[in-house]
Amino acid sequence: MASIQKRPGRGGRLGYRVQIRLRGGVRSATFPTLQEARQWAAITEGTLRTQHIEPTREALYHTLGELLERYCREVLPGKGPGTQAHQGPQLAWWSTQLGRLRLDQVTPARLAECKDRLAQTRAPGTVNRYLAALSHALTTAVVEWGWLEASPLHRVRRLREPRGRVRCLSDEERPRLLAACQASHNRCLYPVVLLALSTGARKQEILSLTWHDIDLRRAQLTLPHTKNGEPRTLPLVGLALETVHTLARVRRIDTPLLFPRADGRAPLDLRYAFQQALREAGIADFRWHDMRHSFASYLAMQGASLLEMAEALGHKPLAMVKRYAHLSEAHTAGVVARMNAAMFP
Repeated sequence: MASIQKRPGRGGRLGYRVQIRLRGGVRSATFPTLQEARQWAAITEGTLRTQHIEPTREALYHTLGELLERYCREVLPGKGPGTQAHQGPQLAWWSTQLGRLRLDQVTPARLAECKDRLAQTRAPGTVNRYLAALSHALTTAVVEWGWLEASPLHRVRRLREPRGRVRCLSDEERPRLLAACQASHNRCLYPVVLLALSTGARKQEILSLTWHDIDLRRAQLTLPHTKNGEPRTLPLVGLALETVHTLARVRRIDTPLLFPRADGRAPLDLRYAFQQALREAGIADFRWHDMRHSFASYLAMQGASLLEMAEALGHKPLAMVKRYAHLSEAHTAGVVARMNAAMFP
């Protein structure tokens, strides 16, 4: 609230001193007239209230740690396995940093400080994923639980991310990689890599496949748990279809997984086998997710439209596939040039 008091000013003239107290903060100023004092008080008090939203009663009785614990218990289990695997540790980090604080004490300044500390050891994209995980938890507390009036994270800027890289297998590298995977001691590596290159599915999407997701009669597979939360059906053609037929003939009956570990309870871990295959093939600066880029690039060079590519990759916004547009344009330009050369010799 604002208080206005008469105070003697210079030359014996009266002045009006305004003092505003709000959430422990104090602002004051002196004016020659009462009207100016009241105007400044109204404007300043309104600004302070906009910047410092009054906490709800619940915010005084719950800590951030309690909020995150409830979120992990009630909300996180409803997300996909991959999302849970990533966001669980991210939310645990936030709980370690600020979990002891009451919700009214979780300010944008404290959140920004944590963001800066996180940025010292992690890439901008990773920092933004941490912020996104916390943001959804705070928004849930605002919208569904009534624990907060507004999310303090709305006033914390995300970091600028560098443009995503596009590393694709060349026509010379692709057969070398497949040959190295076939020679691997891990018999699952070759079919998994082949599916990644021929369908564009993500690593976890492929490793989580069960035989219930495979329809050999229709030559297709269904990804029930995808990154965008919607199931996606992909065609199985050519060598990929032959490989899945081969797997079906020797499938294990003690687990529904296509690529199970020894006990059959979870998917196989292929990280070491994949890195070894890359070394054997002499391929550098290549990551598992780059096979998805390779798939998208192959589509673009075959003349697929951005809409077709987005549908095949499971991307909702077309912006995600625009990085491959130049490949499609170059292919189209080549086709048109050959047509014109034939038509107008």
